[in-house]
Amino acid sequence: MSLKPSIANPQHHLTPSHGTSAPRARGAGQTDSSSSVLTHGPDQDQKNSDDDHSGSLVTVLIAVGANFIIAIAKTVAAFMTGSASMIAEAAHSWADTGNGTLLIVAEKKSIKPADKSHPLGYGKESYVWSMIAAFGVFTAGSIVSIYTGIKEWNAAESETNYTIGFIVLAVAFVLEGFSLIQAYRQSKKHGEALDISALGYVMDTSNPTLRGVFFEDLAAVIGLVIAAMAMGMHAYTGEPYWDALGSIIVGLLLGVVAIFLISRNRDFLIGYRVTERMHNYVLEELLNHPDIDSVSYLHLEWVGPKKIFMVAAVDIAGNQKEAHIAQKFEEIENLFRSNPTFQEAILTLSVPNADILTLSDV
Repeated sequence: MSLKPSIANPQHHLTPSHGTSAPRARGAGQTDSSSSVLTHGPDQDQKNSDDDHSGSLVTVLIAVGANFIIAIAKTVAAFMTGSASMIAEAAHSWADTGNGTLLIVAEKKSIKPADKSHPLGYGKESYVWSMIAAFGVFTAGSIVSIYTGIKEWNAAESETNYTIGFIVLAVAFVLEGFSLIQAYRQSKKHGEALDISALGYVMDTSNPTLRGVFFEDLAAVIGLVIAAMAMGMHAYTGEPYWDALGSIIVGLLLGVVAIFLISRNRDFLIGYRVTERMHNYVLEELLNHPDIDSVSYLHLEWVGPKKIFMVAAVDIAGNQKEAHIAQKFEEIENLFRSNPTFQEAILTLSVPNADILTLSDV
């Protein structure tokens, strides 16, 4: 069994490793995958699980650094201009900074190796901290922005010079845009391996850090445009409710992002199955193994960023003794375990006369 598909690879994380990882007994936890190299082909770069972690960490560090600088600048501009939209944008950037900090915590905690108390590893820590970030920080930013807009809706008109505000928004747009491009490039790189768009990948990826940064930066860029338009309309018409409206819209935007991220992290925390494409790919690999006649059950669940837990019920070819079957199971399981995408793989015998799975089953 090569773990190498006969057709275009539907999941670039499932290509074979160079070299052989030390076999693991069942329940032994995660092996060190730092020496496992994922290969896409003779002309493609070699990757490993550490590359993906480093890429996500670099992306979030860039986002946090940019947001921290922008938050300070927006706060100063908000005090100087008194703009409700600028206050909302300052709250937005402080929320993004806090969110990014929690995502760094998530990255660090999720890579802890499996142990006796957590045999499937600590991958779901990433979803816990990402949910805390989305619920606490984004929601706080949303409430502050909406409250500020409502409070300032009927505020008395005053002479305000928005020049410093527009300058800060322009600089923020450049910095936020750079961070968004970094997240987009990482998403596009992984999406191309699956023949899906960058947005499609970031919507369904098991990596909450990349998803959080991508939508955080996307919301930030949209929010900056909204704030600039609101301030511009205020300056042009002299009506302060335009500025207040911009603050409310930014708050609603943050709320939508928060609800979406909370929902996606909840999906993975309660047990999120892999895509039909991945399911069929793994099923095909099992069916192509010379020692397996059929598969009656296959469970594939994400237990962390790019970490799958597999349970399968199979029928072993021939009439083999129990000891031989156990040995075959161990060999097949270790083929999956040697790939860094699989946190754990468990095989069991199919019950007699069980319905068998085909590639159209999900």
